[in-house]
Amino acid sequence: MQRLTVALLAALDAAIAAAVGLAVLLAPLTLLWTIAIGATADWGALWPASGTLWQFGHGAAMQIQIPDEVVRATGIAPAAAQFTLSLTPLALLLFTLLFAARSGRRASAAGAWISGVIGGTVVFAVVSLLVALTAGTPAARVPFWAGALLPVAVYFAGALAGAVKHAWSEGDGGPIDRLHDLVDGWGDWAPVPAEAVRGAAVTVVVLTGLGALGVAAMTVLRGGEVIALFESAHVDALGATVITLGQLAYLPTLVVWAVAWIAGPGFAVGAGTAVSPAGTQLGVVPGIPVLGLLPPVDSFWMLVVVLIPIAAGALAGWMIRSKLVWEGSAVGYGPRAAIAAGIALLSAGVAALAAVLASGSIGPGRLAESGPQPGALALAIGLEVLVGAAILLLAPRHRDELAEERTDRWHAEMAGFEAASGGSPSGERTSGQDTPGTRVD
Repeated sequence: MQRLTVALLAALDAAIAAAVGLAVLLAPLTLLWTIAIGATADWGALWPASGTLWQFGHGAAMQIQIPDEVVRATGIAPAAAQFTLSLTPLALLLFTLLFAARSGRRASAAGAWISGVIGGTVVFAVVSLLVALTAGTPAARVPFWAGALLPVAVYFAGALAGAVKHAWSEGDGGPIDRLHDLVDGWGDWAPVPAEAVRGAAVTVVVLTGLGALGVAAMTVLRGGEVIALFESAHVDALGATVITLGQLAYLPTLVVWAVAWIAGPGFAVGAGTAVSPAGTQLGVVPGIPVLGLLPPVDSFWMLVVVLIPIAAGALAGWMIRSKLVWEGSAVGYGPRAAIAAGIALLSAGVAALAAVLASGSIGPGRLAESGPQPGALALAIGLEVLVGAAILLLAPRHRDELAEERTDRWHAEMAGFEAASGGSPSGERTSGQDTPGTRVD
């Protein structure tokens, strides 16, 4: 496919991604405007509010300024009328990231991934710039540079990752193939980069799934607390719906918090607070219903959950080890140690990035600090995954693996002998040669 065609199709993908993200926010806000305010609503404020929330959903912090009349009517302290809201609802960010990765993969499959990534990113940048120029309300403002650049960075990262991943696996006839050929020339060290990435992907997927399972378990166990907080808010059906939709947008953020709790460092819900397996120390927290899921357990035995990231690293190590044995590559301890270290470092990097995105300010004063600490989470995940991966990758080879290796070597020798003597083709077994453990390739 021609590069121009690929770039145009990628541009269409980017326009659709931006339009869907904006529509997801604009539709419920329109319904809210209609039901709550009616014909007297200021419809001119609908688009700026949607655009600001779209930027906020891609990581841009909002400067909240509560109007003076609201402060006087509600009795809010003047010091709390102005604050920063920077805890990102990651649902919209993940949608853009995955949609961009799909677009990048399609561009790579078409044979022009560079043009596709550039074309899609340029169109998304144009949309982001238009939103930054037209959005913004007096009550919630986003810095112009953050609103214009952060959504583009998210889309570019997703498109590039999807394109490079497909090009590495299938080839692109260009720079990725040249890099692949260079790595292939490393001999026994050639599998190290790809297997480290593969192992880190397994670890991240397992930890994400376990974090989601933890959130689901707490929803079942502490659903009554959530309902009680809903009731204490004294909101009508419309208000409850708006709160529920907002909390659903924060569901991926809660999964990151759950992973931080499982790994050991835990997270904060305000300055001076801590929620971790070693104990929960909370002061007064906001009456947000979803915060009713916070575990109240204070037991030293809960630290046993740190074995879960170790098990995730062990699973990744087992999968990589099985593949290496099958291929007969990376036999030495050096390459396998490098793979284990690579899995740990990449997993720690992903954990640090997730912690940055899942932490920030949720209100004024002490609420300016919430979420996991990136450094602590990265260190914990890195060390725990390293232990699990190293146990499997560096353990001495057992007899089954050695027998399988001898069988593969026997097949290779017989294939060479039969090719030289003009005998039966390799892979066919002649009578009387019943070798235990023979694997048909």
